[in-house]
Amino acid sequence: MKCERGAWSLDDQEEQRAPAGIGPSQRPSASDSETTEDRVARMETQETPSEGPGAHRHFICASFNQDTTSLSVGTKMGYRLFSVTAVDKLDCIHEGVEGPDVYIVERLFSSSLVVVVSLSMPRRMNVYHFKKGTEICNYSYSNNILSVKLNRQRLVVCLEESIYIHNIRDMKLLKTLLNTPVNPTGLCALSVNHGNSYLAYPGSATIGEITVYDANNLSTVTLIQAHDSPLAALTFNASGSKLASASEKGTVIRVFSVPEGQKLFEFRRGMKRYVSISSLSFSADAQFLCASSNTETVHIFKLEQHSPSQEEESPTWSAYVGKMFTAASTYLPTHVSDMMHQDRAFATVRLDMFGLKNICALATIQKLPRLLVASSEGNLYIYNVDPQDGGECILVQKHRLFESSEEQEEEKEEEDQEDGPQQPASQSYAATVALASTPPSSTTLMGYSEDGGAQKGEVIPEHEFAEGPVCLDDENEFPPVGNQSN
Repeated sequence: MKCERGAWSLDDQEEQRAPAGIGPSQRPSASDSETTEDRVARMETQETPSEGPGAHRHFICASFNQDTTSLSVGTKMGYRLFSVTAVDKLDCIHEGVEGPDVYIVERLFSSSLVVVVSLSMPRRMNVYHFKKGTEICNYSYSNNILSVKLNRQRLVVCLEESIYIHNIRDMKLLKTLLNTPVNPTGLCALSVNHGNSYLAYPGSATIGEITVYDANNLSTVTLIQAHDSPLAALTFNASGSKLASASEKGTVIRVFSVPEGQKLFEFRRGMKRYVSISSLSFSADAQFLCASSNTETVHIFKLEQHSPSQEEESPTWSAYVGKMFTAASTYLPTHVSDMMHQDRAFATVRLDMFGLKNICALATIQKLPRLLVASSEGNLYIYNVDPQDGGECILVQKHRLFESSEEQEEEKEEEDQEDGPQQPASQSYAATVALASTPPSSTTLMGYSEDGGAQKGEVIPEHEFAEGPVCLDDENEFPPVGNQSN
């Protein structure tokens, strides 16, 4: 691992549902009564029983980028970006220390653009050019930010009861969706295909209804009645033509066509217990879908239609039994019949941990299919996946996201800080504007929305950035649309 300064850290809080990444169990609440010191103290002292002793004490969040070439980790010190394009090595390509307690960090593909939100300023989103070490812009909102999603065309900010859609090229606010169903975890998904930029979010707080919204044309596409229970996880495939979902029960995962909203597949994760699905992720070719939870098992499902011709070509005993069950299911109650038609996992992984937060993703690394699992204990696991036969995946590499020497150095720094305050060294502009002790004083502008932005006093404070579009080094900072080969 190549990273020369600081220590990667984990927070000992985790959220109950984090489909887009691993995050704290309590995102910052909407209340103004809790100060920054109270938030940090609560995060440091409160323990979550499901974490177990293995979780690293400084971990806060983690997420993969849109094409699974990079892993972003939020820490108490700031954030780290890792390259995951090789099996044998894990390079830390950047460490950001603009602000502490980062609970949201999202990178745009392999570009220099990274979005950061800190517990010290949970209503403020900072957009950085991390290679230059400068801030591109920042935006403040009327409530705490719960999640951020981005592709090459749009940047979406999700609050508990509203969603803001920006043009990522100049950060202009294009649309404000007000009075959305209460969404305490900020659950939403944005298609990485900027040609459609479909946005999915809960259409109800009580049942598993999905609203699919066109973030390019700023219009609602369809409503999908996905589950009986509230939603827990959402994800699009790379082209935006498929949408996978799971409910709070976590027993069934469904895949729908987009924009039609027709159910294509239904997978059963388990029957014995309800679980909290922490992440869903398609493979680049949308042939596989992986799901991780707060249990020790990661499931991989294969998206294939079973045609009658295939069964006739291979008249095996299992095929015969399957036909018998299919015929019998027509006489059984609906819930039993549905269960008999649900496909099981094509491949699985048994983790050494139980009850720890983790996120999973499928990627092609060095021309072979791999399963990546990042856990709150501070490890990244890489498994081989057999695309033909499935079965139990084989662990090929385990990387530590921090080193013992770095942890010892951090503990020493904490001891020094307790002994007495030190004068900070000269800081960059990006580091200065991110300090919680110097909140910006700016006027507020009404945000555009369907009703003019007047409902419930929804306003957007004027953001600070240079005139003109968001400029990186050059157009190459936005990777080409075509698939990347590893």
